[in-house]
Amino acid sequence: MISTVMEAMTQQPGYRVKRVYDDPDPDDGRRVLVDRLWPRGVSKQQAAIDEWAKDVTPSNELRKWYHAAPETRRAEFERKYRIELGADLAREALAHLRSEAAAGPLTLVTATKEPEHSHVPILLDELGETRRADRR
Repeated sequence: MISTVMEAMTQQPGYRVKRVYDDPDPDDGRRVLVDRLWPRGVSKQQAAIDEWAKDVTPSNELRKWYHAAPETRRAEFERKYRIELGADLAREALAHLRSEAAAGPLTLVTATKEPEHSHVPILLDELGETRRADRR
């Protein structure tokens, strides 16, 4: 059963979220991997990934720090990840993803067991912020 958070994540205009272990669908449009590491046990062919957006993923240091105690570090993780997303390379990658989503469906693909408890909702929020900022 999909959680309401996951449903809300997939409802953001222009973006979908799927696990890499789910079968690709023609409605996915461009499929972009948004994990720092390649998913275990999944070939490039199985994943059907069009792009690997490493520049919008949490750094290895931040990812490891968060995974050591996610239940107590969520707020600090979010703050630190948003700082990382403010770096030049990340901002450029966010703008690229925004333009890809404007051109057609864009599916953010992750191996995370629970995407709603990962970096993905923060990334979606930042993508939305980028879109709103560009409209001004």
